[in-house]
Amino acid sequence: MYKVGDKIVYPMHGAGVIEAIEEREIFEETKPYYIMQIVSEGLQILVPVDKVDEIGVRNIVTQPIIDDMIETLKLPMDEMEKNWNRRYREHLERLKTGDIFEVAKVVKNLILLDRQKGLSTGEKKMLNSARNFIVSEMVLIQNRDKDEILELINSSVNSEA
Repeated sequence: MYKVGDKIVYPMHGAGVIEAIEEREIFEETKPYYIMQIVSEGLQILVPVDKVDEIGVRNIVTQPIIDDMIETLKLPMDEMEKNWNRRYREHLERLKTGDIFEVAKVVKNLILLDRQKGLSTGEKKMLNSARNFIVSEMVLIQNRDKDEILELINSSVNSEA
């Protein structure tokens, strides 16, 4: 069980801090919820305490993991589906895992694809969401400015790879 002040990651939204644990009545059922503030989006999320494993909530990673993730951004573009709709679904499945390396692959692939030929509106939104996911975790670990981290992410993606 997490406690107030713990830094955790909620898949699809990113990293944040547990601000409180409260009993809430939702759909005529009262149970405890973590009140989580997502740092990159200024969003507050209610996370049912009894569903954290099912949802995929996890602790934030450590700096060595962030360093490895940055190396992932430097790798060449993955082999991707040509059809944007299938490609979108494949990337969405990666994002749902909440795994920082899978999210980094989505960011890398979409940045490189955007540099090559541009992205659909849906893929642009997905790129922003995936980037924010990574930024939120890095902000909590490194105590750096969001813009600084965005620049690091963008510059790490090597268009020559």
